[in-house]
Amino acid sequence: MILHYHPIYSEGLHPDVYFPRDRYRLLADRLQEDAALELRSPRRASREEILLAHDAEYVDRFLAGELTEKEMRRIGLRPWTEAIIERTLLLTGGSLMALEEALRTGGISGNMAGGTHHAFRNEGSGYCIFNDLAICALSALERDEIGQVLILDLDVHQGDGTAAIFQHHPMVHSVSMHAAKNFPARKQQSDWDLPLPKGMGDRDYLNILRQVLEDLESRDVDLLLFQAGVDPLAEDHLGFLELSREGMDERNQQVFAWAHRKGIPVVIFMGGGYARPIERSVECFEDLFRAGAQWHARR
Repeated sequence: MILHYHPIYSEGLHPDVYFPRDRYRLLADRLQEDAALELRSPRRASREEILLAHDAEYVDRFLAGELTEKEMRRIGLRPWTEAIIERTLLLTGGSLMALEEALRTGGISGNMAGGTHHAFRNEGSGYCIFNDLAICALSALERDEIGQVLILDLDVHQGDGTAAIFQHHPMVHSVSMHAAKNFPARKQQSDWDLPLPKGMGDRDYLNILRQVLEDLESRDVDLLLFQAGVDPLAEDHLGFLELSREGMDERNQQVFAWAHRKGIPVVIFMGGGYARPIERSVECFEDLFRAGAQWHARR
C-alpha cells in the first residue's frame, strides 16, 4: 500500500498543543521499514484541482498571501508564514495522489496528512484551509467509473465544512460520527450525523458503527473516503470520547472489512490525533495504516 508523506508537514507551523511537531516524523519512522507500505513524496495540488471544491476568489487570495487577519484567525494556524502555502498544496496534492493510486489499483491508499474537513467552500476554519476530502470526491466524480462517493468521517469533530459543501449533492453521501459537545460549536448538516455523548467507550461506539455500516451495506458506493482521525482515543485531550487503542483498531477493521465486502477502493485521510503523550496517537495511526496495508493485500 502506498502512503504519501513529506517532512514539511511536520515543520513548526502550528501550536504544539494542537499539532505536535513530531507526530508525522514519529509515524514515518515507524512505518518506513514496513515492506507492505511504500512512502512517497506528494506533488503540489494545482489551482484547477482546488477550484473543484472552492471559490476562486478565496483560493487566489490564499495563494497570493492576501487573506485577512480575521480569516487567518478563523483558520487558527500561528504563526502565519509563507511556508503554510507550500504545506497546504503538498497536503492536498498528497490526498489527490492517494486517490489516484486507490482508483488505479482498486485497493487502499492514504495520505499521512489531510482530512481537512473543517474547510468550507469560501473560507478556512479549524486549522483547515482547503477541504481535501471534497476536492478528492469531486475529482473522482470526473471519472466515468465513479458515480457515487461515500465520505465516512470518524474524526471526533464533525466534518462541518464537508457537510456544507455537499449539502444536497446527489452523488456524494457524507456520514459524520462525532462527539456532540465538541468543536465546531455550530454544526452543519451531513447526510447522516451521529452525535455521541461525552465519555462513550469501545462497546457502545463499536455497536453504533456496526449498525451504521450495516445500514450502508445496500447503498450503491463506488469509492470510500475515510476520514480516520484517531482523536476518539481516551488519551486525546481534545476528544471527549473514551476509546482504547484496541477499540480504535476494531473501528478501522470494521470499515476496511465493509469496503472489502463492497469491493470498492478506499482513500485514508489522517485526520486528528492530540493525545498526551503524542506517542499514543502515533500508535493508533500506525495501527490504522498497517491495517489498511493488510486489507489492501487481500484485494
